[in-house]
Amino acid sequence: MALINLFDVSLAFGGPKLLDRIGFRVQSGERVCLLGRNGAGKSSLLKLLAGTVPPDSGEISREVGLETGYLPQDVPSGLEGEVYEVVAQDLGPLGRVLNQLRRGQGGGQIAEQGNDQEVWRADRRLRTVLTRLGLEPLSRMETLSGGLKRRVLLARALAKNPHLLLLDEPTNHLDIDAIVWLEEFLSSYPGSMVFISHDRAFARNLATRVVELDRGELYDWNCPYDEFLRRREDALLMEQDQRAKFDKKMIQEEEWLNRGVKARRTRDEGRVRRLMQMRQERARRREVLGSARLRAQKANLSGKVVAEVNEVGFAYGDGPPVITDFSTLILRGDKVGIIGPNGSGKTTLLKILLGGLDPQSGSIRQGANLEIAYFDQMREELDQEKTVQENLSEGHDSLLIGGRQRHVISYLKDFLFTADRAHSPVRVLSGGERNRLLLAKLFAKPANLLVLDEPTNDLDRDTLLLLENLLVEFEGTVLLVSHDRQFLNNVAASTLVLEGGGLVGEYAGGYDDWLAQRAIESAPAQPKPPRPSKARKRPPQDRPRTLTFKQKLELAELPQRIEALEREQAQLHERVSDPELYAKGGKEAAAISARLAELEQALEEAFSQWEELEAIATQAAGG
Repeated sequence: MALINLFDVSLAFGGPKLLDRIGFRVQSGERVCLLGRNGAGKSSLLKLLAGTVPPDSGEISREVGLETGYLPQDVPSGLEGEVYEVVAQDLGPLGRVLNQLRRGQGGGQIAEQGNDQEVWRADRRLRTVLTRLGLEPLSRMETLSGGLKRRVLLARALAKNPHLLLLDEPTNHLDIDAIVWLEEFLSSYPGSMVFISHDRAFARNLATRVVELDRGELYDWNCPYDEFLRRREDALLMEQDQRAKFDKKMIQEEEWLNRGVKARRTRDEGRVRRLMQMRQERARRREVLGSARLRAQKANLSGKVVAEVNEVGFAYGDGPPVITDFSTLILRGDKVGIIGPNGSGKTTLLKILLGGLDPQSGSIRQGANLEIAYFDQMREELDQEKTVQENLSEGHDSLLIGGRQRHVISYLKDFLFTADRAHSPVRVLSGGERNRLLLAKLFAKPANLLVLDEPTNDLDRDTLLLLENLLVEFEGTVLLVSHDRQFLNNVAASTLVLEGGGLVGEYAGGYDDWLAQRAIESAPAQPKPPRPSKARKRPPQDRPRTLTFKQKLELAELPQRIEALEREQAQLHERVSDPELYAKGGKEAAAISARLAELEQALEEAFSQWEELEAIATQAAGG
């Protein structure tokens, strides 16, 4: 039996229906990824499943005793107290026991002995989740940022260990390590889940089934993510073809109906009724949502060198080093990804590269003619009380875009803002809409250096693809901080990794390339067999040795064999030093590393054999 079932469910909030008589069910053990454009109604559907919003019509049935854990997109107001207490509160009676025991022990950990095993296991599970999500149990909710508060809500959903998890953008504000842990945790989770995510790697690695909400209808693709992408592309092409044929047929029927008097006298009434039905069907059609049109304005070329960094070091006060002895050279046109755990210093590194912070040691030289456009992940550039238009144009009706004046509303339509939405205050916008507004501000001025600090949060897949293409084709330089692994793979040509202890590593390629190179660097070195001594003991003179026929052939072939092995070895060493190798993923790099180890061993054996045969030949010749 399905855990939850929706029958002919509809939902609207004053405008077009977000859900139009949809049917949907979740079976035991499924991991369902819910996809759709920003504003399509995905969060509303999740609220229906969680029971926090009733449908306008239709029926929802749930399995008796179904326990759900829900991560909302927005943080509810009024959450107060220590993080541990807030998470435990959602565990019902068990949570009250946990908090009582913890208060009695002065906030310390609950011991296994003397307490109920169920209580102890719940405490272990709760603390494990908090640790993995980078949350301090004693921190106060009132002091946390919005991103950390969402982590607390995620911990609350996971700690309940429910039958059904409902997760709205669970990877937002998580660093890569936390995302990878969450993937592993959820992939082995025994219950079912429905999650909304535009993180393509997360969806690919986790989803067993993809469901798409599009123009009020729910399409169950019933397949993993990659298969969904293929089927969806084919379906969209087929839909466009069918609609084109329908529209052509309708135009022909309209022309027939509008012919002269003679035609009207003899017209087929059944044909007229069919045309009326076609008109009604055409009126009910909901068109495919448009795509944002992202264009970066060209600025004058920067100098060839964008930033030259020499042994830079930085720390805050007496704290541990954030950056130690870091050197790099960033040239015009480079696409540089920056990754590392939350709090490791990614934004600090950006500020140093841009001249916003002075290094405490070392030096940095910035290039000439830099025109910088900065995307701020905290959205501090947005005034929450001003409208979308006011945030963009600062009271003006037009903007200078690409050397010509454009009306603000016309420009905002490129970023999918309607005229009504352009006059709405920023505080009512969704996360995806706020990010699109930041992109509109970013691309409203010429730049030759784009700096993007977590630009992918809340953006739907189509907008992500457009942003990727723009950054790849951008003729200037890009500095990109992101926890979206596929976004990094597709954009970054090199990656700076904050690896802890102030160390900043530099690698060719994106995220997967960094993993492959790190694996090669951390692989234990194969011990080399000792080269045999060239001064070998000759056999006793009373027992002279001579080469056999087979050994003579081997001795004659060994120089050519050794030359071939050394030539292959040199070619592979040259290939390993080529950054393009890592742009193709880590499998080829790992295979080359393994082959190099084999060649080293083969050369050792060949040289040893050659020396031994040469010694025998010399002895036989009396030398």
